[in-house]
Amino acid sequence: QVQLVESGGGSVQAGDSLRLSCAVSGGSFSRYSMAYFRQAPGKERRFVATINYNGGRTYYADSVKGRFTISRDNAKSTVYLQMNSLRPEDTALYYCARAGQPWILTMGAAHQYNTWGQGTQVTVSA
Repeated sequence: QVQLVESGGGSVQAGDSLRLSCAVSGGSFSRYSMAYFRQAPGKERRFVATINYNGGRTYYADSVKGRFTISRDNAKSTVYLQMNSLRPEDTALYYCARAGQPWILTMGAAHQYNTWGQGTQVTVSA
């Protein structure tokens, strides 16, 4: 059974940085696109960033473009989200997700991902 475990969340001030990690175990990692989504209280889950199976292609939500960077280490079965210049509106529970189909670059639709982590909280104060 594939498991995704996120870590790296925390409480920071506006302008600070955080790096989230998502370790995958129990199944294939290197064949699948990986993504991060986030959900703020009272709001729907929203796409943040995705990376294809070999790290050669990435795609970001407009709200984080230029501030966040997604990367992966297939040898460690881990995907990362480097978050710089954090803003209060970035406050949310952040989830990583594995694509449901191998090899293709999956984009921002949540239904394209079939395995999710438990989430890690990021809180940014003004």
